[in-house]
Amino acid sequence: MCRRIQCRFLIVVLIPFSFYAQNTSALRDSINRYSYADFLQMKKTLGIEQENRPGPSGNPNDPNSANFDESQVHEYSLPSLLTTQSGMEVNSVADWENHRRPELIAAFESEMYGAVPDDIPSISWTIKSEKDTVIGGIPIREQHLIGTVDNSRYPKLRVAIEALLGIPKKSNDKAVPVVIQFGFLNSPFGKVEEPRSFFISPFEPGFKQQLAHQGWAYAVLDVSSIQADYGAGLDAGIIGLVNQGQSRTPKQWGALRAWGWGASKLVDYFDTRTDLDSKRVAVEGTSRYGKAALVAMAFDKRISLGFIGSSGAGGASLLRRNFGEMLENLASPAEYHWFAGNFLKYAGIKTVNDLPVDAHQLIALCAPRPVFISAGSAKIEGQWVDAKGMFDAAVEAAPVYELYGLRGPGTTDFPFMGTALTSGELAFRQHGGGHSTGPNWSTWIAWARRYWD
Repeated sequence: MCRRIQCRFLIVVLIPFSFYAQNTSALRDSINRYSYADFLQMKKTLGIEQENRPGPSGNPNDPNSANFDESQVHEYSLPSLLTTQSGMEVNSVADWENHRRPELIAAFESEMYGAVPDDIPSISWTIKSEKDTVIGGIPIREQHLIGTVDNSRYPKLRVAIEALLGIPKKSNDKAVPVVIQFGFLNSPFGKVEEPRSFFISPFEPGFKQQLAHQGWAYAVLDVSSIQADYGAGLDAGIIGLVNQGQSRTPKQWGALRAWGWGASKLVDYFDTRTDLDSKRVAVEGTSRYGKAALVAMAFDKRISLGFIGSSGAGGASLLRRNFGEMLENLASPAEYHWFAGNFLKYAGIKTVNDLPVDAHQLIALCAPRPVFISAGSAKIEGQWVDAKGMFDAAVEAAPVYELYGLRGPGTTDFPFMGTALTSGELAFRQHGGGHSTGPNWSTWIAWARRYWD
């Protein structure tokens, strides 16, 4: 996520900026209070009485400012990627698929992201409305999709997943690939705003236009329709519906896993349509949505490509690297709801070095499917998301791809800005813009065509 000044006291930064623009001050204050109460309740459930360690501040003038100096990065030891808990060395795809991968999934579910419940209700998808439009000279049929979750077991809550699907009309009756973008909808057919920043050409086409020119579809998934982006909402949304309004247990899923589950339900829906190719589905997201996209891909093998933008800590960046955002920021009242309750332990009674997993293992769970990791300029996006930490995680994940006969980034040296490391299935590029995937869309598309054409 973007830089943020942290506060140890009653939490003024709990809610995303987009939420602030749409709600009153009184409502924000109420949500902050309920979020903090839920945070404290989870700590009580875990038996944590001490204060959590505060995360570093994104403000370089603060006394507890985050480290942005590469020379001050401490030595760290990553948890093993290719050694099982019993000490067996993983030397083959079979070893990975049958032994190590299931162990890592269990660890990520228990200690970081939580598990999707077994008894989750069914979903009924409908096309609520549709509209013909033209983007970049290409006729598009846009459809407002609603996925209504069965709430017969708990009628007090209603969950309806929303997505905007756009399909080029000149598809020659062939099933087309589709890219799921994690984001939000201001209105069903309203413009999906794309972050702009310096060094992005005003002539750079938007992502919809670029995808349409390939004959590919897009689906903007409104994550807030799945699960609210604040702790006070954990007794509502899909998490609250499954729990029938009760508080989470420490191993239950957080918002990132819930958002990823929503993407998986979209893939289920795509599989029922003849105009969409459910074998060629990609996920894309930036910041917290980049975290969600990576989590979705790691746990759902049907997602064939990833475009992971500026996901930082909790996403593609190594948590054990003391640079930019740290685990303690993630386990704060502002962001704890993204994760399983157990994750709070590692900012209190335990440390990041006790966490049995890290980002290189999350990326490796995507193997053999290709993943493109995107970051912005350190001078414009800032260094909170730790571009080098994301690159290093990809390098550390490469041995699993090599088991499949595939390639990682191709170098262990952090590349100059603008260099596209796209020769392998683990790709990386730091563009010259800000907190956005915008300047990398054309590079991603050229790379993705190798797998989809």
